[in-house]
Amino acid sequence: MSKVRGQAPTQRQRRINEEIRHALAHVFERGELRDPLLASTAITITEVRCSPDLRNATAFFTPLGGIGDAQALRAALIRVQPFLRHEIARRVEMRYVPRLSFEIDTSFDEYAYIANLLRRPDVVRDTESMRHADDEDQGEES
Repeated sequence: MSKVRGQAPTQRQRRINEEIRHALAHVFERGELRDPLLASTAITITEVRCSPDLRNATAFFTPLGGIGDAQALRAALIRVQPFLRHEIARRVEMRYVPRLSFEIDTSFDEYAYIANLLRRPDVVRDTESMRHADDEDQGEES
């Protein structure tokens, strides 16, 4: 993120975020990790966010298909963090390789929760009645 909270990342930050995400995905895809848990679990890096000075990066991950113990995976990723930094240094041309931290991506769980809420009968009924009221209001304006 940028210096001011809520401000969008710069074009450079977005480019570096994507390059680091691709480098990490490449390492996981090729199975270059010696940790048994990481070698046996498919991991998706959903997003990388670098600090404005590009010295720190947070990688958001989720086990592919949501299967697996995310906390154990996070601990394993922290253990192999020096190796991952080395691989990023090989693949991404940067003056400084950022320190990596890992966070579990909960956005898929939040999406599923919201989707389930929107399918509830009482919510469907309310949204349909609001839609009909909007249609009637637009018909009066014409």
